[in-house]
Amino acid sequence: MKIATEYLILALAAFLVAVAIVVVTLAVKAKKGSFGKKSLSTKQLTTLGVMSALSIVLMVLIRIPFPTAPFLEYDPADVPILISTFLFGPWWGLLMTAVVSIIQGITVSVSSEIIGIIMHIAATGGFVISAGLIYKRGKSIKRAIIALVVGVVVQTVLMAGMNLVFTPIFMKTPLDVVLKMMIPTIIPFNLIKAGVNAFVTFFIYKFVSKAVNKIFG
Repeated sequence: MKIATEYLILALAAFLVAVAIVVVTLAVKAKKGSFGKKSLSTKQLTTLGVMSALSIVLMVLIRIPFPTAPFLEYDPADVPILISTFLFGPWWGLLMTAVVSIIQGITVSVSSEIIGIIMHIAATGGFVISAGLIYKRGKSIKRAIIALVVGVVVQTVLMAGMNLVFTPIFMKTPLDVVLKMMIPTIIPFNLIKAGVNAFVTFFIYKFVSKAVNKIFG
């Protein structure tokens, strides 16, 4: 009960911090027009703030260890980020990724230090940029599927490469041991994590999009 209460308090704190940081940051960026030709509306800023907060809450409350490597955990925090990317574009999704990664790195994943933040930004950021750029060129079901599939592949490849670089440093694990973990652990974990998040995003995106228009419209 005590642990559950602590997580709920942390989730609430993360929610408030995410809303404050994202809304203020995006408001400044939008006013300067640094992320596009047009400034984002209040509706868009509010949506991005709420979705960032939701990402934090999901990351705090849902964490499932991978069976063969408990230090790897699945969480659905990327789903709100991917939905926001499809709604507003890849650069806003990347900014959300950075904010969420930093908050995660100083709260529930503080033990992973700066390396954890960097790897999270790289993993989700790679997915967001690749999928977002593809979907931005033509918003259709077919293009959404292509975008999400490419995003899954990009994230998996990026994390395979980054694990080869950072895992020996962070976990003090010899490179040959990391190489042996690739096929049974690292690659499957990232394929599953990215694949599940892509699957969920695909099936709830339209619903969320309509809800956003209805609530903030």
